[in-house]
Amino acid sequence: MNNYELMVIFTPVLSEEEFKAAQKKYTDFILEHGGSITHSKPWGLKSLAYPIQKKTTGIYWVLEYSALSSFNEKLQIQILRDEQIMRHMATRLDKYAVEYNARKRSGVPTGNEKAVGA
Repeated sequence: MNNYELMVIFTPVLSEEEFKAAQKKYTDFILEHGGSITHSKPWGLKSLAYPIQKKTTGIYWVLEYSALSSFNEKLQIQILRDEQIMRHMATRLDKYAVEYNARKRSGVPTGNEKAVGA
């Protein structure tokens, strides 16, 4: 099993219920194919660096999961079929990235925090 991080940008016209349903759809898809969910974090509505499909905002969602490497092809097909998704990127995480993300979630200083005050 490999560790992955999936970032998805959904179209901004989704309602809150549609966004949650889309998240559930992909988490269930991963679980059905023998994967496991490590962490799910919706970032919400954010501005895009450049327009995509004539839209300047998108709803971001980051998902960390573990799955077999052959699974990503199936996930890619599902994502490409979904018209609600404007962009996506799946990244394989090495052991250092997994450890860093776990420390960051638990609130342990990672050394990359901005200095407060001055």
